[in-house]
Amino acid sequence: MITLKHLAEQLNVSISTVSKALHDSEEISPDTIERVKALAKHLNYKPNKVAISLKNSKTNTIGVIIPNILNHFFAKALYAIEKEASKQGYNIITCLSNEKKDKEMNSLQLLSNGSVDGFIMSMAEESQIANNVDHIKDILHQNIPVVIFDRVSESIACDKVIIDDFGAAYEATKHLLSEGRKHIVLISNIDDLSVGKLRTNGYMEALSEAANYDNKPNVIIIKTNDAIEAPIEDLFKNHPTVDGIISIDNTSGVVALQKAIKLNYKIPQDLSIIGFSDENVLQFTDPKLSTISQHTLDIGRSSVQLLVDRLKSKDQVKPIIKTIKTKLILRETTK
Repeated sequence: MITLKHLAEQLNVSISTVSKALHDSEEISPDTIERVKALAKHLNYKPNKVAISLKNSKTNTIGVIIPNILNHFFAKALYAIEKEASKQGYNIITCLSNEKKDKEMNSLQLLSNGSVDGFIMSMAEESQIANNVDHIKDILHQNIPVVIFDRVSESIACDKVIIDDFGAAYEATKHLLSEGRKHIVLISNIDDLSVGKLRTNGYMEALSEAANYDNKPNVIIIKTNDAIEAPIEDLFKNHPTVDGIISIDNTSGVVALQKAIKLNYKIPQDLSIIGFSDENVLQFTDPKLSTISQHTLDIGRSSVQLLVDRLKSKDQVKPIIKTIKTKLILRETTK
């Protein structure tokens, strides 16, 4: 491998001169800069990135920890993170927690030994439900910046990227109320997570503000390990007057639509359905499902931008919370 030393020996100059010439230093004459760059190009010289990073105490690498690679939201967020990181001159190392706190903790410990400059992560289900975040705080105490997206904890003082989960469900509920719906049900299989609680609260708030809505809020909780179909079948059996459904996860809305069609509901005349996350197959159902778009690419890009800004900043500024607004996309399952 060609090194600065090889170039210096062939040009009969110092290693320092070669280094400065390659960086267009004003201390070096234009003629020398031209000679050094010409030889470097001829010999196909490539900088030793490892040596440079050790010298600068920077790796130009970001550690990314996500809970579930099979979840389309996290897969798309990872895509956006990698693309923006590359644009900013950073590589990424990706780890999966598989929703386990121990795997999340091990990934943080593994990469915090100098392998990365900072972290972007979404919390594992186990960590968030138990609010067990000491392992994340330990990283911050080592002056390694962390940006958390989507699933966050109020007890962690770091930069965060979130979506307006409360407002998303609130807007969806308001739309169904504007259609004149009288029995609106919310379905959730993420009730234990912060995002699920916020979405449920948005639904509750919208109903509480509706002067002409007489039914009580009706939240159908589906535990993660349960089959989705049976609880939704029970919903239609036990609540035959349901005329509006909001699904706040990315699967139950599709299942509810399929079950409703089999039960001969006319969509959207008899029943309106709104799903969550304009991703994957949701917009390809028949009829096409109305959904709440999370703008996942913006979440990934913003996470990288916050971390890079934090890495470049020499001043200690308070943690920044960036909220990404959602968008209600009306298709064929709503009026």
